[in-house]
Amino acid sequence: MTMTDPLGDMLTRIRNAQMRSKTKVATPASRLRACVLDVLQEEGFIRGYARVDYDGGKSELEIELKYYDGQPVIRKLQRVSKPGRRVYSSVRDLPTVANGLGVSILSTSKGVMSDARARVENVGGEVLCSVF
Repeated sequence: MTMTDPLGDMLTRIRNAQMRSKTKVATPASRLRACVLDVLQEEGFIRGYARVDYDGGKSELEIELKYYDGQPVIRKLQRVSKPGRRVYSSVRDLPTVANGLGVSILSTSKGVMSDARARVENVGGEVLCSVF
């Protein structure tokens, strides 16, 4: 069975693991997922991640979740652009999340980046998800 929204699946796995106070969660590896995890790590929402390769060419990304005083650092993790409805934004219309405390992750022509970096680079793109 094929997965229609791999990025949405990864975000759901992170949300579910945080509800159960897990320290690590695994998800199938892909280049887009790794780029989104890079942005989450740069912004301080996760501790890090590692790629684990298995026999047969399969590989997973093992994500280390971050907690502060027993509460997850990520309070809200929401998929914005979905396979059935893509959401694009120009640099002027980039959404702010929680008055600038949160981050929107975009897929641009210059790669996957946060909304703040997209403003600096002066590029718009597809709004993948928002994190607070």
